[in-house]
Amino acid sequence: MMVEREGKKYMVDLVARTVTEAGLATEPALVSDHNPESTPAFGGGQATGATLFKSNCSKCHGMDGKGMAGLKTPNFTDPKIQASLTDAQIIDTITQGRKGTMMPAWKGKLSGDEIKLVAAHIRSFGGTSSANQSGGARAAEENSKVYTPGDDYLFSLPTGRRLDRHGFYVNFNHRFAYGPAFSGKALGHTLGGLDNFSLSSLGIRYGVTRDFSVSIYRSPSVIGRPIQLMAAYNFVDEHDGHPLNGAVRFSVDGENDFSKNFTANIEGIFSRSLGHSVQLYVVPTLSFQNRRLVPPQSNLADPVQDLPGVNTFSVGFGGAFDIRPTVAIVAEVIPTFVNGRAMDIHRPAYSIGIQKRLWRHAFTFGFTTSPGTTVNQRAGTRASYLNDPGADKPSGLFIGFDLTRQIY
Repeated sequence: MMVEREGKKYMVDLVARTVTEAGLATEPALVSDHNPESTPAFGGGQATGATLFKSNCSKCHGMDGKGMAGLKTPNFTDPKIQASLTDAQIIDTITQGRKGTMMPAWKGKLSGDEIKLVAAHIRSFGGTSSANQSGGARAAEENSKVYTPGDDYLFSLPTGRRLDRHGFYVNFNHRFAYGPAFSGKALGHTLGGLDNFSLSSLGIRYGVTRDFSVSIYRSPSVIGRPIQLMAAYNFVDEHDGHPLNGAVRFSVDGENDFSKNFTANIEGIFSRSLGHSVQLYVVPTLSFQNRRLVPPQSNLADPVQDLPGVNTFSVGFGGAFDIRPTVAIVAEVIPTFVNGRAMDIHRPAYSIGIQKRLWRHAFTFGFTTSPGTTVNQRAGTRASYLNDPGADKPSGLFIGFDLTRQIY
């Protein structure tokens, strides 16, 4: 309807709750509303939505809504992104923010009307029709049932998670294998083994595409100073509507800085979500010319021992169970079914820990009997490493932790 005030005429849209001065092409003004929840979710106001988006959102999401690679913000012009989001999800994310990311909560900073106008503007980037929104609701419902790992590892077992295209990741793994965490005298003053020497390993991974990645990993001199080169391919993923996740990885480990005692490994990594809070893993691994774990003969400068190689086959079983939205209990066991005795493995390696995920970081603290973290070494135990048949019992569990960081 038309309203005249102080000599000027205004067009009032009672449905969209906007006011526009008659005869002007300016963007509509927002009507004050003490009950913003009563406003239709996407009614009008696209120009205002664009202005709000430009002022508050464009620095992270780009003026064109395509996101910024350095901040890993989503590309709202991508039909797949639009299809994965419902209207309610967009409004809720703007209102409440997203824990573990840089996305803040705009509740209290923007009114309910303004949040809905921003959400409408986000929809406009994809030209989303109601049919597409319906498909997006179905896709979002399916993805809400999928678990997303926060790390490349459960503890020592790989999760096989799909990397971002051109994503760069760093992995630090620490194992304090020389002292048990729960038995022995005066463990208090040694911090449960944390005062002992650490087996600290470092790796980097790069996502060449969304499904194909490469990595290099190095463990210390006290465990053979191996360098591991790896290529991985994710051939199926639950986020794409498949019933499980599947990846295959091929790696070569060479001890003494990739100069001797070479081992080739082929892994299959399979996982299945049980809702969005639980994921189970099975990791069959075949290693050719594997060597048992041995410490240096006397000091770190000693040459790595020449040991006979044997072919081994192990299967890792594990699970991640979220107890909080960003906190999970992780557990794994890795029995060796072929040539375990030749590797001096008396009992399967096993681990349990707690994992905290925060945006691009993950930190896992736990207890394990496995000092090795490369593919061919992870099934070995503290018993074989220390030449003590009883060191892989529960009393021999030692402290370890993992730290993962996605650089970009």
